[in-house]
Amino acid sequence: MQSWTPNTPLQNGQYIIKRAIGGGGFGETYLAEDTEENRLVVIKTLNREQREKPDFAEIQKKFRKEALDLSKCYHPHIVQVYDNFPEDGLWAIVMEHIDGDDLAAYAENYTAENGYLSETEALRYIDQIGQALECVHERKLLHRDVKPNNILLRRESKEAVLIDFGLAREFQPGKIKSMTAMITFGYAPIEQYERRGDFGYYTDVYALAATLYSLLTNRVPIPANYRAEEDVKLSPPQKFNPQISHKVNAAILKGMELEPANRPQTVWEFREMLDLINQEVQLKSSCGMDYRKLRDLLKAGKWKEADKETARVMLAVAKRENNPLSCEDINNFSCEDLCTIDNLWVKYSDGKFGFSAQKKIYQCVGGTRESDQKIWDAFADKVGWREEGKWFEEYENITFSKTKPKGNLPLFIFGPGSVLLFGAWYELWFDKEGIISTCSLWIFFSRVQTCKL
Repeated sequence: MQSWTPNTPLQNGQYIIKRAIGGGGFGETYLAEDTEENRLVVIKTLNREQREKPDFAEIQKKFRKEALDLSKCYHPHIVQVYDNFPEDGLWAIVMEHIDGDDLAAYAENYTAENGYLSETEALRYIDQIGQALECVHERKLLHRDVKPNNILLRRESKEAVLIDFGLAREFQPGKIKSMTAMITFGYAPIEQYERRGDFGYYTDVYALAATLYSLLTNRVPIPANYRAEEDVKLSPPQKFNPQISHKVNAAILKGMELEPANRPQTVWEFREMLDLINQEVQLKSSCGMDYRKLRDLLKAGKWKEADKETARVMLAVAKRENNPLSCEDINNFSCEDLCTIDNLWVKYSDGKFGFSAQKKIYQCVGGTRESDQKIWDAFADKVGWREEGKWFEEYENITFSKTKPKGNLPLFIFGPGSVLLFGAWYELWFDKEGIISTCSLWIFFSRVQTCKL
């Protein structure tokens, strides 16, 4: 029995239920009209089975918290959460309505008409969802239900979007944790069959690899528990689709290893195995800038020297050697040069540092186009630019190391001598009272987004 019937008004009439569109082990999902924004939305709440459990109050508390965490993770390949509210004792989560089919239906229809989905197309979707998972993992969340049915393909742009975070849970890497043992056969790794398992990023890696297996073969892989109990080997995807390359075949099998320790430990590593991360950075420049010194410093792990070299080349590209970058400089900064600098940082830090890594973190803590001191502080805490609520003020006192938090570098020291963190940018974006100006951090990350880093 559904919670709401068609034409049911919610939140004092702001939302009007149109119809039920699905249900699973945890939730019920509805298509609704947002009368204030004049748009269709999806509303999700906990189902009757959950409501009848004695610990429903705690379940609902976690349901809302995970939705709030997700709402702060802005990413083009993650369904957007708009709102949440209580209705007759039930918390409702309002999400973006995506016009399009799920990847399971899309791949099945494609296979019926044209043969197997091409490796190039399948890898494009896996790369997009992989990047979405990296954002989810930044918030110390696991999705735990990655599969073709939980990936929607936008009808117009053909971009993949990860949905259904009903099983998403917080975790701490390296710690045994109790989690609800709900699984999707074929996509869930062996650790999800136990209430108390050793969960990690590799948990979602298994499901992502299984999703790629399914897209390229139009088959659901053998369930992990059956493989473990019956000692049955997983058939290589090439057996069903000879067009799969040896590299992709090997990466899928590695990503679906039964033992977590034998899998790629992060989504980044799995994407790298699939050749989705640029292996050789081309030192392109719109103005003939020589990036060999920056490359060599990064390759040698000389992070501080590389940080200073980054500042030097960026100022030189903008022709502002003796002045800080202005907002206009940032908006007009060459995408070709920005991409080269970012690709170098990303490659030699194994994805840990770089503008694109910082942008993802900024989005994951709720950063938008609006200036927000709390978001700015949260971002700085996340990347390690503040400790115990205090900013690092002297550049020379900062420790440079690959063990620093993700996104810690580059530090953007634009200006001579010993300067505040962010150098001239910090002074530019804050007035004398410490209030963020209209030229906010998002100006830079908007450029990063525009340049598709």
